[in-house]
Amino acid sequence: MIVFRHADPRFPFLWESPAQPAGRWHGEGEGPAHYFADTPHGAWAELLRHEEIREAEDLAGIRRALWAVEVLRLPTAHPELDDGSLTGGPDSYSACRTEVARRRKKGLRALRSRAAGLLPGRAEGWRVEGGLTPGPPRDGESFIFFGLRPDLVGWPVVLEGAPPEEILARVRHFDRPG
Repeated sequence: MIVFRHADPRFPFLWESPAQPAGRWHGEGEGPAHYFADTPHGAWAELLRHEEIREAEDLAGIRRALWAVEVLRLPTAHPELDDGSLTGGPDSYSACRTEVARRRKKGLRALRSRAAGLLPGRAEGWRVEGGLTPGPPRDGESFIFFGLRPDLVGWPVVLEGAPPEEILARVRHFDRPG
């Protein structure tokens, strides 16, 4: 399976130290934790949500790498949390971190969750059918891998780019439920 991840173009696509800034599924000093999306839309949406980018003119200032990464086995473990915790803003992170810490003590090495950054049904792609047309609606997923992962192979899709403007309408912003 190919998954997608955005990264600062000055650095590799995976973290190699616990000094990674905290995120939804890990706290300070608990890295590395590697977050992937099942679609490029999902990876870009997570960036826009995190950076609170809402306007098309702000996209011009973005310079990120987008990576396609091969994962041989996707995680099957799902968090045991309500939708509000899975998709909420930073105030929901503590519930997510508590859940994953409990599960990691029991040996969890990877997790699968609904995409927090994408609105429901907005992971759809495109078809060519009488020209370019939207694909069927689908929900996005996120995959989180904990620890060093030298087994993962990635390819840069974009070395220094910005998401397309149409992604803005797909983002579940921190103050936008859905």
